[in-house]
Amino acid sequence: MKSDVIIIGSGAAGLMCAMQAGQRGRSVVLLDHARKLAEKIRISGGGHCNFTNLNTRPENFISSNPDFCRSALARYTPQDFIALLDKHHIGYHEKTLGQLFCDEESDVIIAMLREECEAAGVKRFMNCEIGDINYTPRPPVEEGAMTRPKLQAFHVGTSRGEFNSESLVIATGGLSIPNSGATPFGYHVAEQFAIPITKLKPGLVPLSVAPADWKPYASLTGVSLDVVVSFGLGTTKSRREQTDMQGAAQRVTKHTNEVGEERASTQRSKSGAQQVIGGLHKQSFRGNMLITHRGLSGPAILQISSYWQHGKPLHINLLPDCDMAALLSEQKTSKKLLSNYLAQWFPKSFSEVWCAQLPGVENRPLNQYNDRQRKEIAAQLHGWQVTPSGTLGYTKAEVTCGGIDTRALSSKTLECIDVPGLYFIGEVVDVTGQLGGYNLQWAWASGFAAGQAV
Repeated sequence: MKSDVIIIGSGAAGLMCAMQAGQRGRSVVLLDHARKLAEKIRISGGGHCNFTNLNTRPENFISSNPDFCRSALARYTPQDFIALLDKHHIGYHEKTLGQLFCDEESDVIIAMLREECEAAGVKRFMNCEIGDINYTPRPPVEEGAMTRPKLQAFHVGTSRGEFNSESLVIATGGLSIPNSGATPFGYHVAEQFAIPITKLKPGLVPLSVAPADWKPYASLTGVSLDVVVSFGLGTTKSRREQTDMQGAAQRVTKHTNEVGEERASTQRSKSGAQQVIGGLHKQSFRGNMLITHRGLSGPAILQISSYWQHGKPLHINLLPDCDMAALLSEQKTSKKLLSNYLAQWFPKSFSEVWCAQLPGVENRPLNQYNDRQRKEIAAQLHGWQVTPSGTLGYTKAEVTCGGIDTRALSSKTLECIDVPGLYFIGEVVDVTGQLGGYNLQWAWASGFAAGQAV
């Protein structure tokens, strides 16, 4: 079958690209090895599809080439996708921090995208195993030639027949959630065309701690705490020392580029549940942290996991809204046991276990600590150090960090610079969003960019 465009991968990015190209009058074939359409959309947001984030900015994305995502994100914004939902009369609501969810189940998003593709004449082939991909480069244009130069040609062999086109879009996603059909197919295509791939690792994923180190806490499975978790240089500070970092109703994002110039923006939030202090040396997130039998999970941990580097510690501020050095100083005559005093903020079970693990300081009545010990306890509460042993892997990861090196792609079109007609979009590219709808917004934006160019 001959078409203008072949898109491999019928997830969020592939569907967006297909409908955009089809609406431009391009003949589009969409191929996927999966039986079901857009399975990752189906399970997103607990089945209600966290389809975008109103606060989307380039600083919400991780890449070895941080500025790459700017063009695509500027050309297709959250408001553009909201307009598409409004067109189809799909209800949605904001939960926290700009995160938008469907009122109904995620299937309404999939149905909307399928309807748009069908209206644009896109031909879909599901349960289609992809075989060889062959490429005929564009022949050089002879000087003085009067005829239109031939374009490059792609030939894709599949279990559903042979397909030919002048443009090929790879939208096959990353390695996360293999049960949804994830495969390394996109990376194999990149290798075939000698396109570099950055280091891959699971992102937005729970972290594990060595069993021997975590044994005292394993019994606390299910305990959830509101914390600020940090990774990188610097230490987590007390309330008194971080007034510029933590407002009760602010979310602050700060980006430091390679030459040390800083850009900061502050956005008001109703909940104030999360703060991001990003940059070259340190990342911090505020949110819930969940203790599991294997380590740590919850929104704050998922966020920091995309930045965490193996073998290095996390610093966890267990009481970000308190100045514990001052509060403990006020209690120096109290006969209350330390663990009982801390139980006003923590579940008693956590307070007792945590106090029992304090290095060099026993769990005693507050009036038995000297000034140095009180300062040490406060420092531990504001900077509890945990060194994960690893992650729970791609099975539990929501995204794949790393991917097709963006230096090999056009930031405007997502086309390969050295392979005209070949495009990579979505999760397979080295652009990874933070938790909260950012990854789907990247899928829409990168799919739109390529769909306008193929």
